Amino acid sequence: MSVTAASGWLASGVKAGTKPSGDLDLALVWSEHPATVAGAFTTSRVPSAHVQVCKPRVASGLARGFLVSAGIANAFTGQGGIDDTVRLCEVAAKAVGVPADEMLMCATGTIGPRLPVDELIGAIGAASAALSTDGGADASQAILTTDTRAKTAVRTVEVGGIFITVGGMAKGAGMIAPTMEPQGTLLVFLTTDAAADPATLRQAVASSIPKTFNAISVDGCMSTSDTVLLFANGASGVDVSGSEAFAGAVHDVLADLAYQVVADGEGATRVIRVIVNGAADETDAREAAREIASSALLKSAVWGNDANLGRIVQALGQADCKLDPDRLTVAMAGIELSKGGLETGRRDEAATKLAAGGEALIEVDLGLGAGSFTFLTCDLTPEYVKFNADYTT
Repeated sequence: MSVTAASGWLASGVKAGTKPSGDLDLALVWSEHPATVAGAFTTSRVPSAHVQVCKPRVASGLARGFLVSAGIANAFTGQGGIDDTVRLCEVAAKAVGVPADEMLMCATGTIGPRLPVDELIGAIGAASAALSTDGGADASQAILTTDTRAKTAVRTVEVGGIFITVGGMAKGAGMIAPTMEPQGTLLVFLTTDAAADPATLRQAVASSIPKTFNAISVDGCMSTSDTVLLFANGASGVDVSGSEAFAGAVHDVLADLAYQVVADGEGATRVIRVIVNGAADETDAREAAREIASSALLKSAVWGNDANLGRIVQALGQADCKLDPDRLTVAMAGIELSKGGLETGRRDEAATKLAAGGEALIEVDLGLGAGSFTFLTCDLTPEYVKFNADYTT
């Protein structure tokens, strides 16, 4: 049920004609009750039009619905693209009966073209008429572009003796290397029936993003449109201010969706989990893990079941972190490839375990402190290259 799992949330997905495939391509999600919102956005210096419109609206802390168009990103479209976003928000807001500034819009797809506003306006009426508690599935399909499957997650937790629900949907398979504030195009939407002021939602997003969506990469390319939005409509009547259970549910939904994005990376056959321990601090651990996870050489080696120590060491050598090669221990698929700065001679053993398939685990101990961090990526395959040679972004 994703974004309609929580009480008071309705959704729909319809066809507007923005996807060349002719599939569902316009999603509308709306709360039957007034709602609060918080979010995180790309740090790209070429932000899409929706980012420029949404950021100030989200800063107000009030929003009751959102529209998502797939197929055209509405990025690098100048003032015209911003005007299009504002116009479509106005139309969607009128269709569901909320103030214009309480409607948000996101778009994903090809960078450069303007949105077909007239076609989208026509489809908004159909999307509004189709809103229902069963519409989450259509909405999660409508937001996809190069994804091979929908990505949804739900968590229900008890707060003060009453259960509240956090549901979410995401899209993303390529152009994935998010760096969002606060600490394919990535769009993530969470809804809850908890009662939460904007500050509580901001804290939940800010505390979760660094180790979920800011800790993944498919291809090392940050999108112009990355957006995470968390809405709360209070339908449960439960105030979650200061609730660790609520914060944990938000984190778990984001972590689940982040993993699904990596697993569905363009051309990917497996997830790579990079764990760095023993760094001087968490910042160093993060930089080391990110550098390994971003290595095209390493990602290609994993696709070929090559337990290549050299590619891990090379990546660490250029990472912006404290490093002493003589203290370095590296393991792949649970087999130590190096210890104390020297090879162990177990590459073939590790390669055999790697070839068994499943998640590829890379563990590094820098031997310098207590800092640790985990980063997720996926293998780099010929299918990724073929796909992106044909696909226009």
